[in-house]
Amino acid sequence: MSLREDINFSLWCDFIERDFLENRFIDLIEKEIIYGATSNPAIFESSISNSVAYGQQLQMLQANEPKTIYEELAITDIKRAAELLSDLYSNDSDDGFISIEVDPELCDDAKGTIEEGMRLNTIIGSENVMIKVPATKAGYEAMKELTSQGINVNATLIFSPEQAIECAKALDEGIKASNKDTKAVISVFVSRLDRMCDSELFAKGLKKGRLGIMNATKCYHEVEKFGNSNIRTLFASTGVKGNDFNGSYYVDNLIYPNSVNTAPLATIDDWLENGSKEPSEIPTLEDCNKYFRKLKDNKIDIEAVYNKLLEDGLKTFKDSFSDLLRKLQKD
Repeated sequence: MSLREDINFSLWCDFIERDFLENRFIDLIEKEIIYGATSNPAIFESSISNSVAYGQQLQMLQANEPKTIYEELAITDIKRAAELLSDLYSNDSDDGFISIEVDPELCDDAKGTIEEGMRLNTIIGSENVMIKVPATKAGYEAMKELTSQGINVNATLIFSPEQAIECAKALDEGIKASNKDTKAVISVFVSRLDRMCDSELFAKGLKKGRLGIMNATKCYHEVEKFGNSNIRTLFASTGVKGNDFNGSYYVDNLIYPNSVNTAPLATIDDWLENGSKEPSEIPTLEDCNKYFRKLKDNKIDIEAVYNKLLEDGLKTFKDSFSDLLRKLQKD
């Protein structure tokens, strides 16, 4: 039996690029290593800027506005990924998804997010696409509305348990209103908490590499409380930077029932070579709460950390998107 069959755990690939789709991506699917994929503005900015595979289509589109060019390029890739993943989706509609994010500038515009999400979903026209929506106040409203229309949603940039709860509430209500087999994932970012806080935690005698796991686990417990099997926690930002941990650390420690881990290619390779293929031991909600009480006792302002990471995450996606549009204007 596999982790997928045993505990409904799936590994997805956090990368998209045109040549990759026609080569390694197919191989990873055929070997039953990955069961879905995710993209974001930073990934598309890097792929479109650095790959020659987009040259011919760019030439054909050069008379258009930059956002139109971006959408044409991205949608071509998303449609192809959806096609390649369609058999997985047909066999088990928990998997076989590819995600595309709405314009990051819409993060505080619920109406704009809903309109763009519906438009992208219609243009792409594939059942196994998720519309990615940031977990902001406007985002919660958009998630509820999109899922109520039967559109699958990937809620993204979740750092705090409060965000996870708000997402789960919105998605649970939307999915139930849709009267369809609408699916959603709640993308909890893991490693960024450790990168921000490990030095301070270590200086106070606390273990490195623990905050991200305990925070993600607390978010997972909160999502699972809703008991909606159409909503899964997705662990994102699971690549390791630096030499403190092995490359698959954030996969090995988060192999939980009814969850997804979306990982960069290097992390997938590390996991295949050296990673754990067994379910992880899950800290209880009380274990998580004790850990956070210890942080408070050590004067760690976790709310300030959450706020900064969300602010930085939104800015990174906006900057990547505007950088790409500038390059497309110039080209």
